[in-house]
Amino acid sequence: MIKVGFVSLGCNKNLVDSEIMMGACVKAGFEITSNAEDADVIVVNTCGFINDAKQESIDTILDMAEYKNKKCKFLIVTGCLTQRYKDEILEQMPEVDAILGVKEMLKLPEVIRGLYEGKQKIKMFDDATSFVYTSSMPRVIATPRYYAYIKIAEGCNNRCSYCSIPLIRGKYTSRPIEDIVKEAKELAKKGYQEIVLTAQDTTKYGLDLYGKKMLPSLLEELEKIEKIKWIRFLYSYPEDVDENLIEVVKSSSKIVNYFDIPIQHINDRILKLMNRKTTKEGIKRLIEKIRRSFDEVVIRTTVLVGFPTETDEEFEELCSFLRWAEFDRLGAFMYSQEEGTPASQLPQVDDEVKQRRYEKVLNIQRKISKKQNKKRVGREYEVVIEAKDKNNFYIGRSQFEAPEVDGKVLVFSQNKLTAGQFVKVKILDAFEYDLVGEII
Repeated sequence: MIKVGFVSLGCNKNLVDSEIMMGACVKAGFEITSNAEDADVIVVNTCGFINDAKQESIDTILDMAEYKNKKCKFLIVTGCLTQRYKDEILEQMPEVDAILGVKEMLKLPEVIRGLYEGKQKIKMFDDATSFVYTSSMPRVIATPRYYAYIKIAEGCNNRCSYCSIPLIRGKYTSRPIEDIVKEAKELAKKGYQEIVLTAQDTTKYGLDLYGKKMLPSLLEELEKIEKIKWIRFLYSYPEDVDENLIEVVKSSSKIVNYFDIPIQHINDRILKLMNRKTTKEGIKRLIEKIRRSFDEVVIRTTVLVGFPTETDEEFEELCSFLRWAEFDRLGAFMYSQEEGTPASQLPQVDDEVKQRRYEKVLNIQRKISKKQNKKRVGREYEVVIEAKDKNNFYIGRSQFEAPEVDGKVLVFSQNKLTAGQFVKVKILDAFEYDLVGEII
C-alpha cells in the first residue's frame, strides 16, 4: 500500500484543504502516515500569503526533498505558493515531481498514480471558479478529537490592496447552509464538541448564494445541534459585524463570546489606501458596542505595520488607538510587498522602519494583554484540556482562547485529566499570554 505523508503550512483554511486531500487519498486506497521517513509520497501544502510564509514553504519543500534519499519516491507540492509560482517551482526545484493548484486537490490520487506509472513533472491547474468542498467528500480530520474547523466559503471579493488571496483563491463562494449543518452534525456524532467556522471573510457568508449576509442564520442553525458545546467563528470584517450578529452571539449558550475582527490599521488615509471598507470612527463604535453588549467578551484583531507611505504620525495614531482599544488578543504583521497587488506599486517603507514599528506594536500589546488577563484572576471558567506539560500542569483553553493562535490556561489538578475533557477552573494568576488556575 502506498503511504502518503502530508505537511500543511499556513492558516486553518489550508489545513482543511489538507484534510480533504487526505480524505481523497484514503478513498483511493492509499495510507496516510504522519512520519515523513515512512512515506512513499510526501505532499507539501504551501502558504504564499506573505514573504515569510513563502520562505517557510520553500524551506519545507527542500527539507522534505531530503527524504527522497531514503524511502520517499515522489514529492508533490500544492497550495497557495504553487498557484502563484507554478512554472518557477518546477523549473527551479528539480526535487519536485508534481504540482497542483488550489482547485485541483481532489485530483491528488490521480497525480500520485500518474507518477507511479512513469509520468514526470506533472502540472495540474484549472482556471475555473473557486473549489468548494462538500460534506459528502471524505475528510481526515487532523485536529484533536474535540475540535474541528469547517470552511464555510472559499475565495474573497474584498480586494484589499495589499492582499494576493483573490488572485490565488478566486471569487467568494459560499457553501449552502444545509451542507454546512450536515457536516457539523457528522462531526458532532464523532465526538467533536467545538466547531470553528473559517473563511477568508466569514461575515460575507451567504451574500453570493442568498443575496444577503447569512452568518447569523447559519450560527442559529448550528446552535440546534445537541452535541456541540462551543461554536466559534473567525475572520469577521468590522464593517459587517452588525447588531444582528452581536445579538445572535449574545443570546446563545453555545456561540462563544469571542470576536476575531482584523482591523489592519486605524488611520483613515491608510485604510482607504488599503481598500478597506471601514473608518476609524466605525471601528471605534464597533468596539464600544461589543463591549457594552457582554459582561465578558474577548476581541482579537490583526494590524499591518509599514504599509506603503505610512508616516510616523500615522503609525503613532495606530499605537494610540491600540492603547485605547485594549484588544485582548492582537496579531501584528509587517507589510509584505506582493506582486500583482495595487499596494505593491506604491512607495515602500524601509524594512528597518517596518521592523521597529512591528516591535513597538508587540511591546504595547504585551502590556495590554497582561492587563486584560489580570482581570480574569478569581473568575471561574469551563476549560477544555488539551495536553499535559513537563511540569505536570495540564494545558487547556476556555471559550476565550481560540485554538492554535491564543494563549493557554495552565491547570493544576491532583486528579488525572484527559485531552478533550471539559473541567471547571478558577483562575489564580495571569501572565502576558497565559493564565494559571486550579480545578474546582
